[in-house]
Amino acid sequence: MIYPRRLQVLTAVARQGSFNRAAAELRLTPSAVSQQISALERTVGTPVVRRSTRGVELTDAGRVLTETAAAIAAELLTAEREIARLATVGAERLTVATFTSGGQRILPHALTRFTTVRPEVELTVIEAEPEESLALVRSGAADMALVYHFDGPPMVPPGLDFTPLLDDPMWIVLPAGHRHTGRTALTIAELAGERWVHGCMSVGEMLDHYAAMAGFEVITACRGTDYQFAQSLVRAGVGIAMIPEVALTTDASGLTAARLTPPGPCRYVGVATARRRRTDPLVAAMLGELRDTVAALPAGPLATA
Repeated sequence: MIYPRRLQVLTAVARQGSFNRAAAELRLTPSAVSQQISALERTVGTPVVRRSTRGVELTDAGRVLTETAAAIAAELLTAEREIARLATVGAERLTVATFTSGGQRILPHALTRFTTVRPEVELTVIEAEPEESLALVRSGAADMALVYHFDGPPMVPPGLDFTPLLDDPMWIVLPAGHRHTGRTALTIAELAGERWVHGCMSVGEMLDHYAAMAGFEVITACRGTDYQFAQSLVRAGVGIAMIPEVALTTDASGLTAARLTPPGPCRYVGVATARRRRTDPLVAAMLGELRDTVAALPAGPLATA
């Protein structure tokens, strides 16, 4: 029989990468941690960790067990929240995680529609990038998450579903008066020699890739983590930027934008939910509001809508 306490110890070892650090976290001795791991390995009949020069690493069996432990913890948290909901008459809660530009442009409209119909629901919104949001949903700390991914299938952890909402194409944002002002579309190759302002580290990395395919190196003026800040720098003449459509500023003064044509990246926005919550009426209702909100978004660059 696999005891939950041993799974908790294994999870701490995986998180800390060391028996000693896991022991400090759990307030145990390193010897007690080692004994718990050894007992777990005897139970499952195979090693769950291996020692290396970089510390302690999980084996494939260990990864399966830590994923199971995470799922058990999430189920227990969900049960606790459901019991609390049942004990508090009339109190219903929904926690939504979202990335920044989705929280600025998509989520507020959906929340307004949702609260109009269900004013009794206590809403909590957590701002987080997709990797963190997915972990929140998986652990049960969030009921659903507005997330994105770039080219390729979404990397969704076991136990979660991804519902696509919209394709979010990339635009090239330029300062007014730029030599390409008036163009409706541009390729990466046409932008060799430009200075670039990045509003997201991932976009900067992809730009490097596509620029290399076009035969030039990117000249970076700023590596930032905020699309609105990036567009402010473009307006000031610091450089140009590659921005997803949903993240285009609503203040188009001093800027012009052209659609990026292939080859180039695209962002895809969707909602991550836990399979254990797929029948939750609040999750379903919010997902419906998000779909309706996306369907009502204007076509083309939002900055000129």
